[in-house]
Amino acid sequence: MPNTDIFPEKRLLVTGGAGFIGANFCHYWLQQHPRATLVVLDALTYAGNRHSLAGLEARPGFRFVQGDINDEALVVRLLRDHRLNVVVHFAAESHVDRSIHDPDAFIRSNILGTHSLLRAAKTVWLDDPQGSVPHRFHHISTDEVYGSLSPGDAPFREDTPYAPNSPYAASKAGSDHLVRAYHHTYGLQTTTSNCSNNYGPFHFPEKLIPLVILNILHGKTLPIYGDGRQIRDWLYVEDHCRGIAQILERGTVGESYNIGGCNEWSNLDIVELICAEIDAIFAQDGAWLRRYPQAAPAHGRPSAELIQHVRDRPGHDRRYAIDASKIRKELGFAPQYTFAEGIRQTIRWYLEHREWWQPVLDGSYRDWIARHYG
Repeated sequence: MPNTDIFPEKRLLVTGGAGFIGANFCHYWLQQHPRATLVVLDALTYAGNRHSLAGLEARPGFRFVQGDINDEALVVRLLRDHRLNVVVHFAAESHVDRSIHDPDAFIRSNILGTHSLLRAAKTVWLDDPQGSVPHRFHHISTDEVYGSLSPGDAPFREDTPYAPNSPYAASKAGSDHLVRAYHHTYGLQTTTSNCSNNYGPFHFPEKLIPLVILNILHGKTLPIYGDGRQIRDWLYVEDHCRGIAQILERGTVGESYNIGGCNEWSNLDIVELICAEIDAIFAQDGAWLRRYPQAAPAHGRPSAELIQHVRDRPGHDRRYAIDASKIRKELGFAPQYTFAEGIRQTIRWYLEHREWWQPVLDGSYRDWIARHYG
C-alpha cells in the first residue's frame, strides 16, 4: 500500500521550474495549493524562460532564484532559509540532438547536478545533529532510460532493465541510479517518475510538436527524421503534473513510477494530425489568416505540403511505450486529456500566445525579462 501523507504542509523547491514541464508543474501545484511555499531554482539556460512563470511572482509563497543546481551551498541555504521539505527535481538537459553534439553539458547537469542536489538534501534533512525531518526528494526522469522497443514488444515497466541509447538517456539513467543509491545507502526519502513524451504550453520550440506548429505558422518546411515511423507514447503536460502531485501525496518512498499516456503515435502521424487541425482552425476563423499570413492555409495550401523527410539522426530509438499500470493501481492515476483534446489545446495555446514564443524564436526574451524583473 502507498504511504500516507506524513507531512501535509509541503514546502517545495522546484529545480528547473522555468522550463517546460517545471513551469507547468508550478502553475498546477499553486492552483491546487494557493497558499503553498514554492521556491523555483533555475539557471535560465537556453530553454529556461522566466516568462513562463508570469502570474506566479505576486503570490506570497512564491520565490524565483536564478542559480545552478551544481551550487551545493546555494541549495543548502535555500532548503534551510525557507524550511523546505520537498525537492521536485526537473532541471536537466533534455534534447537528444544536443546530447549527440555536446554530451559534456548533459553529464554536468543531469549527473553531477543531481548528485549536488542529493548531497544538499542529505546535509539538511539527514545530517542535522537534531535529527532527520520528514521530507521527499522527487526525481523526474524519462522513458528513454529503458532504450528502444520493437513493434511487438510489451511497453516499459518499472522493472525493465535500463538500456539507454543516447548520451541524454545515459545521463538520465545515471541520475536515476544516484537517487536510488541515496535512498538505499543513506535513507533519503526519494521517489522517481519516468515519463513518456510530454506536450502542451511553454514547450521549447526545438521539440517536435511546437516546432511543427510554429513552422506551419511561418510557412517553413516540416522536417521529419527518416521515414517518420518512430513511435512515442504522448502525455499532455497537465496530466504529467497531476501524476507527480499524486506521487508526492501518496507515493511509496523508495519506489519508481512510470507515468504514461497509453497513447502511441508515430512522428509522421502526429505531424499530419497537426497539419489537419491547423488547416481546420484557419478555415473556421479567418482572423488567423490575417494574423499569420505566412502560413500555408493563408495561401490556400494544405499545411501537409510542408512535410519534408530528412536524414535520420544517429542511434534514433524506434519506439517508446509506457506501462503505467503501477501508478494507476496504487495511486489511481489516469490521464484526463485525450490526445485529440490535448493537441487542440496545445495548438490554440501557441496561436494565442505569440507574445511568449516570438521572443524565444528571435532571442529577445531575455530583454523581456530585464524589462519586467530588472
